[in-house]
Amino acid sequence: MAASCLVLLALCLLLPLLLLGGWKRWRRGRAARHVVAVVLGDVGRSPRMQYHALSLAMHGFSVTLLGFCNSKPHDELLQNNRIQIVGLTELQSLAVGPRVFQYGVKVVLQAMYLLWKLMWREPGAYIFLQNPPGLPSIAVCWFVGCLCGSKLVIDWHNYGYSIMGLVHGPNHPLVLLAKWYEKFFGRLSHLNLCVTNAMREDLADNWHIRAVTVYDKPASFFKETPLDLQHRLFMKLGSMHSPFRARSEPEDPVTERSAFTERDAGSGLVTRLRERPALLVSSTSWTEDEDFSILLAALEKFEQLTLDGHNLPSLVCVITGSADLGVCLHTSSSGLDLPMKVVDMFGCCLPVCAVNFKCLHELVKHEENGLVFEDSEELAAQLQMLFSNFPDPAGKLNQFRKNLRESQQLRWDESWVQTVLPLVMDT
Repeated sequence: MAASCLVLLALCLLLPLLLLGGWKRWRRGRAARHVVAVVLGDVGRSPRMQYHALSLAMHGFSVTLLGFCNSKPHDELLQNNRIQIVGLTELQSLAVGPRVFQYGVKVVLQAMYLLWKLMWREPGAYIFLQNPPGLPSIAVCWFVGCLCGSKLVIDWHNYGYSIMGLVHGPNHPLVLLAKWYEKFFGRLSHLNLCVTNAMREDLADNWHIRAVTVYDKPASFFKETPLDLQHRLFMKLGSMHSPFRARSEPEDPVTERSAFTERDAGSGLVTRLRERPALLVSSTSWTEDEDFSILLAALEKFEQLTLDGHNLPSLVCVITGSADLGVCLHTSSSGLDLPMKVVDMFGCCLPVCAVNFKCLHELVKHEENGLVFEDSEELAAQLQMLFSNFPDPAGKLNQFRKNLRESQQLRWDESWVQTVLPLVMDT
């Protein structure tokens, strides 16, 4: 509670300066078709907030998006003249004093800085806030909304306190404080969105917060990569990484060949090699709720199976790219959010093997668009089953891909129009 009091104290101390410098701006009032979106994280690594901004802009709103600019956002965002990106500076902790003191000072300074940045922007009818991270942004955005008449919309991706609990333990004082803070200030919002039905139910039952489920959906630019582009990618990667280079030279020296594909010199036609290795992909955010040892142990078992004489292909594993199979090791710190990487893989019609957790069934349908496993033993068995007689047109891997192609899954904006647009238009 001490950190929350410090945040409120900082807001009160800074208020006179803001009133003095920003009064004329506030007096003009908020723009009915303007939205301020806030993510106290890297904009380029916050796809959901980027998609919110693009959808709002597509439907007539102007958007000011505040966040850290550590990596490049999508080109569509940068090229949209209705969207203005305002970079925030990530403040570092002090290197002196106890850890709790360092953290408290950082939170107060971050609150004052965010408040200053928000108050010198054009007020919006809504403030869209990504949570987590919510400390101190929920309190600051609520405070700004009170001053400017903006409605606060929290998009619950997860619980910030549960992520802190992976590092400090669930009963650490900072974790308990963060939980109280999230619950208290979360109830002050006008609208709430969340990523799963399980989270919607948890928010309602335990936090008394009513939320609308807005599932992560792939954006329109996620699609199956044409074979010609795959070949070009493999050739480019082959110039840098040996697993992508051809295992043998083609009979025609002018034929272009990678480990997976070849292009006929005469017709320019690209085909997949019959004896190609399988390509497995697993993107990662390198967070505590992803255990890559599961995949490494499964790959060791898979290699032993090939040494024992099973009819299995060589396996090339990469962190991202076009592939035959995706692997997801995300387990969720709260057990209530879903892995965005699987959403994007499904958008590219890529089947997935995913480690099981509480609400995974809302995204991965076992034996329909992929497989669910509990441990490395089960993942190794799934890899053996999927890659037996690879590449097999009649195999389960191709059936999963066919199911994904035929599923006519909603894209982000189609889903957003059905769930979010009515909320911001009605209120």
